[in-house]
Amino acid sequence: MSACEPGTSLGAAAVIIASTRAALGVYPDTTGPIIADWLGEHGFETMPAVVVPDGAPVGAALRAVLTQRPAVVITSGGTGLSHDDQTPEMTLPLLDRPIPGIMEAIRAAGLAKTPMAALSRGHAGLAGHTLIVNLPGSPSGVMDGLAVLDPIIKHLCEQVSGHHGH
Repeated sequence: MSACEPGTSLGAAAVIIASTRAALGVYPDTTGPIIADWLGEHGFETMPAVVVPDGAPVGAALRAVLTQRPAVVITSGGTGLSHDDQTPEMTLPLLDRPIPGIMEAIRAAGLAKTPMAALSRGHAGLAGHTLIVNLPGSPSGVMDGLAVLDPIIKHLCEQVSGHHGH
C-alpha cells in the first residue's frame, strides 16, 4: 500500500499566510483555515498555520518550516503587485525543481472567474521533497488553487515519494 492511499497520512503539511494586516491583528486570517481543512481532508497532518507580515518574514517562515521536512507547504497571500507582495521572490530561491504547470493551471482556473487572476505571480515546485505552492490571498483564489490541486495531489505525492509505480 502506498503512503498516499486514502485513510493513510500523506505526511506533514504547513500553511503560511503572508498578510501584514492579519499578522498585526487588524483582521483575522480567512484563508489559513480553508487550506488547513483541505489538507486534512486529503490525508495530511497539518501543522498550525503561521501568519507573517508580507516580505522577508515569508522567506524566514518558509526556511523554518522546511527544516521540519513537510510533504507540502501552501502559502496564501503576497503574490500580487504591491510593493510588499514578495512571496514569489521568497519562494523561488528555495525551489530545486519548479513545477510551472501547477501555477499555469491555477491562473487559468482563476481567469475563468476574474481577469485579476492574471496578476498572481505565485510559484510552485519542489524544495527537496517538499512541494511548495503559492496561492493568492483571497478565499476565492485559494479555492481555485485547491480545486486545481485536488485531482493531482495524490499522484504528485506518489511521484515525489517514489511510489508511483512507473
